[in-house]
Amino acid sequence: MNLDTIDFKILNQLRNDAKLTTKHLALQVNLSPTAVFERIKKLERNQVIAGYQAKINPFKVNLSFLAFCMVQLEKHTQEYLNVFESEVNQLEAVVECNHVSGSYDYLLKVRVKDMDAYREFIVTKLTKIPYIANTQSAFSMKVVK
Repeated sequence: MNLDTIDFKILNQLRNDAKLTTKHLALQVNLSPTAVFERIKKLERNQVIAGYQAKINPFKVNLSFLAFCMVQLEKHTQEYLNVFESEVNQLEAVVECNHVSGSYDYLLKVRVKDMDAYREFIVTKLTKIPYIANTQSAFSMKVVK
């Protein structure tokens, strides 16, 4: 699917607020609401828009501690990768997991209540996953963007 500048304007607006009405978007991109509605449906059909989510304020749900955990596996076999990915998908505290290049194999974004909860997560959940050779953590001091 070829995207034009209007599609990108619509996507940018929806990225900032997915609840915008087609009427509001139409005013932003100088099209009719019907034309904007059709463009959005086409973007959804072509999976350019993969879905919609609610952005939860972590401070309101007692998950204000943000950690990034780098995970290195013992080996890089398909079996080890599959087992790790399957297991990590079961961990509620992991809000994002990326297979990355470099010294570590995975970068996890973890949200929990506090440092004690993070320690509990590492000791009782993450390190129970087979084939983990090493982990390293970094903690967010402030979300900038």
